[in-house]
Amino acid sequence: MLGMVWAFLTPLLMLLVYTLVFRFVFKMRWNSAVEESHLAFALRFFAGLSVFNFFAECVNRAPGMILEQPHLVKKIIFPLEILSWVNAVAAMANLAVALLLLLVLGIYEHGSLPWSALALPLVWLPLLPLCVGLGWLLAAVGTYVRDVGQVLGLLVSLLMFLSPIFFPVEALPEAVRPWMVLNPLALTITQTRQVLIDGLWPDWSMLTMHALVCCAIALMGAMFFRAARKGFADVV
Repeated sequence: MLGMVWAFLTPLLMLLVYTLVFRFVFKMRWNSAVEESHLAFALRFFAGLSVFNFFAECVNRAPGMILEQPHLVKKIIFPLEILSWVNAVAAMANLAVALLLLLVLGIYEHGSLPWSALALPLVWLPLLPLCVGLGWLLAAVGTYVRDVGQVLGLLVSLLMFLSPIFFPVEALPEAVRPWMVLNPLALTITQTRQVLIDGLWPDWSMLTMHALVCCAIALMGAMFFRAARKGFADVV
């Protein structure tokens, strides 16, 4: 009955639940030295969740992409590689809704957005080759090993709590912080908050390095997918 309203209502309800639990039940504060409103606290949560939800949607659907389209596998002229792009672009619809909510709530809370918010597309851009590349890799493996989807669900849930969604990287012990570089979402989540909320421009050198790594993952995923697709017709 509500139609497209659910696209906005669902993330708002989830944001409300997370804020109630972490803000009022666990009494969490993002920065103990600075007092901030409940909405400002929720915005920091939502910025991290938006990035994670996009990644999780792309990755969780990837193992079944080929298995769900057996009729396309038997069409030699159909480029199966495009399915990973379709998967990522479809997930962008929810990411766009999350971005709109972030912008509206940010303007409501602070009165305006910082100029650094213009850098947000560049901060999010590496997510595209990362998710497309992982989509190719997981789709190829998932076609042969059907248990990949179940294992992946557990790993994505674990990644949610290992990513700086509910806490800043600075809250981690100094010995642990360098290991966050292995988390493909950590830099994007942190810099999303910096450019949208804190008014800071991203670290361009780190962003460039991250983009190169994501492109390398996309290249490896494409090569693996191309090599594995020869046997798709025998197993679907």
